[in-house]
Amino acid sequence: MSDQVENLRYKKGEAIIHEGEIGDCAFILESGAAEVYKSLPSGEQQFLGALGQGDIFGELRLIDGLPRSANVRALGSCRVRKLTQGTFELLVKHNPKALMPILKILVNRLRHTLRLLDKLKNKQGTAETMSVGSL
Repeated sequence: MSDQVENLRYKKGEAIIHEGEIGDCAFILESGAAEVYKSLPSGEQQFLGALGQGDIFGELRLIDGLPRSANVRALGSCRVRKLTQGTFELLVKHNPKALMPILKILVNRLRHTLRLLDKLKNKQGTAETMSVGSL
């Protein structure tokens, strides 16, 4: 498996993942920090979160095969370990328990997304109530 693991370095501001690209790997942040963001149709960038040492990202591509769902860029000098599709498939086949940390990350991200949706829904409900009340 170690022959399929590559260590990469990125400088501050350098893109690690581009939204929409077809990738063939996930990454584990070994040192430094990175940010996750979406590009909005207006050209603005919507910050989604920060990544620190030990965080995995890009894993969705290994699971569903779809294009990257967000951008990731280095916040400073950072080092990442590249986890290839082949390495991931070996883990699935020979050591499925090793996937538990990835599953926990996915569940946490899903819960975070659901909380954000609830907040947006509550804000929208408040705005609707305010507009009706002002008539």
